[in-house]
Amino acid sequence: MSKTRRNHSPAFKAKVAVEALQGHRTIQEIAAHHQVHPNQVAQWRRQLIEQATTVFADQQAASADAARDREALLAKIGSLTMERDFLVRAFGK
Repeated sequence: MSKTRRNHSPAFKAKVAVEALQGHRTIQEIAAHHQVHPNQVAQWRRQLIEQATTVFADQQAASADAARDREALLAKIGSLTMERDFLVRAFGK
């Protein structure tokens, strides 16, 4: 019977990667403690280092996108409200 693959949550991966970045324990000790392979710990640590700048860049882009989306939605709501009011008056409800 084959062994099933374990799927780790992003929160778990981040916790292990941050622990590896702190340097209080070796990667082997961290891997043994969390029951994962040392190569996996090193990979998660490397991913965290490489993608750390996107954490802060995405927040600025997301807030700008949210503002644009909000304006578009408010414009759509306004036009739909005007159409509804026109149809209510036209059909005399």
